Amino acid sequence: MPTLFDPLTVGDLELRNRVAMAPLTRSRAEEDGVPTDLHVKYYAQRAGAGLVVTEGVFPAFTNRAFVGQPGIVTDEQQAGWKRVADAVHQHGGTIVMQIMHAGHVTHPGLTRGAQPEAPGATKPHNGQIRTYDGKQDAVEARALTGEDLARVKDEFVTAARRAVDAGMDGVELHNANGYLLHEFLSPVTNQRTDEYGGSPEARAKFGIELVHAVAAEIGAGRTALRISPEHNIQGVPETDRADVLATYGALIEGIKDLGLAYLSVLYADIDGDLVAELRNRFGGAFFLNSGFGVTTGRAEAEHVVEDGVADAVVVGRALIANPDLVTRWRDGLPENEPNPKTFYTPGPRGYTDYPFATEPAEVASV
Repeated sequence: MPTLFDPLTVGDLELRNRVAMAPLTRSRAEEDGVPTDLHVKYYAQRAGAGLVVTEGVFPAFTNRAFVGQPGIVTDEQQAGWKRVADAVHQHGGTIVMQIMHAGHVTHPGLTRGAQPEAPGATKPHNGQIRTYDGKQDAVEARALTGEDLARVKDEFVTAARRAVDAGMDGVELHNANGYLLHEFLSPVTNQRTDEYGGSPEARAKFGIELVHAVAAEIGAGRTALRISPEHNIQGVPETDRADVLATYGALIEGIKDLGLAYLSVLYADIDGDLVAELRNRFGGAFFLNSGFGVTTGRAEAEHVVEDGVADAVVVGRALIANPDLVTRWRDGLPENEPNPKTFYTPGPRGYTDYPFATEPAEVASV
């Protein structure tokens, strides 16, 4: 079996090792959604990972999910991401952009006044959402019309084109964690009566169409998908295992022959039957990590890759705190501990100031 440190080809991407950086919400952009010097330095520092996946990026201001989220809508945003991509490539890395639509997990105070939109009239919870105007009560989304669905699809396609034109090596479509594409899959949040609701096959239909549209625009080998079955967060429950298997089976069946770069799965029980079933059904490059609130250590990462559970391991918190994580794991060096208090706070603290084991001057000076 391969090791964590062996190269891997996924679609059109050549990865120098099998450690992928998870898409990590870090909330460092201003309201204009333009990546800054901090983003350039942060991602360049972590270019030693086999694949760097950006934080979730919004394809339209009307579907921004949280304060500090960057976008890929304007020319200024695209230029900012070009600086990020160039810096990662300068340090030998490979980077893809995760593109996400918030669905019902947002608020007009984040979307420049637009009402949240979702498969149906739902909301993520009955609590409050942090906006640019402070904390506000969550609001109910409006159900997307057929015309809306065509617009959303076009927004993703345009965002993917902008990402690749900015120098990104590809895109990862966010079909997880309770956001829009995930909301289509759950029978609780998707109670539509048109062709996109009802049976598992119908609930998977919009996601399949969107993946096909993006792949047609930038190439399937530069397109990937992220899923989190049974994650049960942000008002998107999936509690019926038979329905989960049928729904995700339909989703995978609809995309598996495209030749996508990879399928990335977020699931707590990495050795469970569901993960094995999903990998078997997909048949292509398969990435895996075990979930929120857990720091993936070297032992788990080695198990995932060396025991053939997945082709690559996706790592979050450990890469927040250790920009040179792959070097530390390879050489058996001690690791920095992540500080959750700075995960979503403005500025460089807890973002670009975690020390390297041996500070590389060229990255430190970015």
